[in-house]
Parts: sequence; C-alpha cells; structure tokens
Amino acid sequence: MIRIENLSKTFTLHNQGGAVIPVMTGAELAVAKGECIALTGASGAGKSTLMRMIYGNYLAASGHIWVGEVDVAAANPREILELRRHTLGYVSQFLRVVPRVPTLEVVAEPLLSVGVAKEAALERARDLLGRLNIPETLWSLSPTTFSGGEQQRVNIARGFAHDYPALLLDEPTASLDATNREVVLALIEEAKARGAAIIGIFHDEAARDRVCDRVIDVTGYAPPRAA
Repeated sequence: MIRIENLSKTFTLHNQGGAVIPVMTGAELAVAKGECIALTGASGAGKSTLMRMIYGNYLAASGHIWVGEVDVAAANPREILELRRHTLGYVSQFLRVVPRVPTLEVVAEPLLSVGVAKEAALERARDLLGRLNIPETLWSLSPTTFSGGEQQRVNIARGFAHDYPALLLDEPTASLDATNREVVLALIEEAKARGAAIIGIFHDEAARDRVCDRVIDVTGYAPPRAA
C-alpha cells in the first residue's frame, strides 16, 4: 500500500548562500495492508522528514513514494489533495483548524469531504469524541479553546474519523493518560484489522511493541558525512 524506493531529500539554505544539505539518501521501505511500521532513530535522524515527504509537505530530491497508485514524489498539488481526502490520513501532534468551527464538525469534516451524509458523519464524530473522553459539553465549542491534551484527542478523533487505507501517526500516544492511551491503541488495532497500512513515530516503547509489526531505523538512510 505504501512503497518508498531510493528516496532522497536535501534542504537548501537560502540564507547561507544557497548551500545544499543532504538529509536522506536511498530510503527504501514497504508497508502492506494491515501492517504498522514504526520509524525509529535519534532526534534529527529524519523520522519526521520522511513522514512529511510521504504526506507531500516536503518535496523529494529523487526517488518514489507510492501510496496506492499515486507517486507522491511526482504528483501535482491537486493529486496530493485528492490523495489526502480519500486515501492518506495524518495524525500530527498539533491540531490545526479554522477558528470558531465546533469540535463536532471539526471531527466530522473528513467524512463530509468524501460525501458521507451529514448525520452519519456527525454520529461517527460523536462516537469518537465519546471514546476519547471529550466531554459532550465541549462538542459545540471550538477546540482552539481547549487544553493541549484535549486538542490532541480531538486531532486523533479527526484522524480516525474516515477509514483511510493509509495512515501516518506522529506520536499518537504522547502525553496521554492511561485511559486515553488505551483508546488510541485500540483505534490503531481496529485500523489494522480493517486493512490500513500505517507508519508511525512512537517514542512510547510499550505502545510500539503492542501495535507495530516492524521497526525501521531511519538512521541507515542518513547520507555519508564529509571527512
């Protein structure tokens, strides 16, 4: 479902004379339907960079990033937006939403965008917000007013609202209490059971051991350093 072939990435430092810094070279991995892969490596090794490349936020210098039938590395913006709408979900660590939109609608939006009937989308949103212990009294309010932990749980609910065939998870259990951590792990297991291909960053080793089938150390994709 997700396949990366000979992927490389560089950053150009425009404020330093246009110096080009290689940050990743020759990355290779494949994730099958129903499989969860954990990215590991020291801070700065390229875990988040790889996730952002798969999602289309960063351009690849070379190589291929196949998500289903779409090569993200060569796709145009319209194709990437369509991929995100139907195929590739991303649960980041930070909630980014339009201010003043009620929480219930924020969570339902991914379903509404693919044509799910409004009441069915709202019912799914209610179920997820309830499972993640967001009080019903908050559902009509904008999540921009919530605590950090509440915003994280709204972000998780939004990311799991639609049954994406592929999912990217950036620290989905970070800073959660034991009860909500268990809910998130159950959501991941449910996504795997329905056939979702998942790539995640998990600093929570117990969570990683429970839901991940393999571990990929991205340090191996770091370019050789000049002597």
